[in-house]
Amino acid sequence: MAKLSNLALRKNRVRAKVGGTAERPRLSVCISNRNITAQLIDDVTGTTLAYASSIKSSGTLTDMAAKVGSELAEAAKKAKIKAVVFDRGGRRYAGRLKALAEAAREKGLEF
Repeated sequence: MAKLSNLALRKNRVRAKVGGTAERPRLSVCISNRNITAQLIDDVTGTTLAYASSIKSSGTLTDMAAKVGSELAEAAKKAKIKAVVFDRGGRRYAGRLKALAEAAREKGLEF
């Protein structure tokens, strides 16, 4: 219980400092036990500009996270988005989160 509430506190603290615009949207990452999703959000209008998920992917969890990062970077290119603000959602920058971020950077997304 304490672990969950600590995660929620860290998430709120990070979210208060990070905000996205149409020119530089927020890259929000959601990690569950089996899947990972990422989306680019314009916080001014409250709309999602691009989205990628590992629901139909297969492989190891880290490989699926890297695929999601690559797919999101490709979707961002189609939407003419080059730079984003990274919202890690209170999680440590390691493992699947790091794999997603590095794959997105390799495909040309700047953050």
